[in-house]
Amino acid sequence: MARQPCNYILASQKHGALYIGVTSNLAQRLWHHKEGIIEGSSKRYQIYLLVYFEMFDDMATAIAREKQLKNWHRDWKCNLIEAHNPAWADLAPGLGL
Repeated sequence: MARQPCNYILASQKHGALYIGVTSNLAQRLWHHKEGIIEGSSKRYQIYLLVYFEMFDDMATAIAREKQLKNWHRDWKCNLIEAHNPAWADLAPGLGL
């Protein structure tokens, strides 16, 4: 997967703990999460299932969207995930990751 700005939502399980992040290299960032390299809530609560992501043309837009999503109510975040991924399946394998 080529480097491209994106934001993503990870979950510990269906309707579990959520983590929202932004990166220019989704493959590398997911590997960091799954290997526990990134300290914080994703490591502490084993939040590493990629359940949603959005790609952007530039990092500024991706960061703005990340801030927007982080300010949403939990129900809104869950509705966004379920609109695109009703089973809350890990999307990483489908991306070849």
